[in-house]
Amino acid sequence: MSTCFEEIGGTYISNILEIWFDSRKLPAQYSGMKLIDAASRLEALGNPTRLRIYRTLVRAGQSGMPVGRLQEKLKVAPSTLSHHVKSLVSVGLIRQVREGTTLVCHAEYDTMRGLVDFLVAECCADEATGCNETKTAA
Repeated sequence: MSTCFEEIGGTYISNILEIWFDSRKLPAQYSGMKLIDAASRLEALGNPTRLRIYRTLVRAGQSGMPVGRLQEKLKVAPSTLSHHVKSLVSVGLIRQVREGTTLVCHAEYDTMRGLVDFLVAECCADEATGCNETKTAA
């Protein structure tokens, strides 16, 4: 298993979320994320209920999920759901769109990718030998 990501061609960093890491694209994507923004987003995801909400919306795909369905699926009180959704909206991880009389929540995939890119941007940067195979003690 590699300790770093391949420098040429990229690799998956999450098969579940299907996030593709391509180090050749880092400068443009990484430059937009500030430390304070990353910290705010990670703090929002640090709450178990908000993390469940976010993961559910990521799984829902581009079509998102109506608030009522999200509430049913997660078995969360409406006022609690509203509070947590507001926190995720305020840091830009999700957005809400009114479709007729229905309020639909959508994961902001570009923001998610930017946060992941921010976290891995300097992978192994301080390693003297660069990205080498992990050696196990046997």
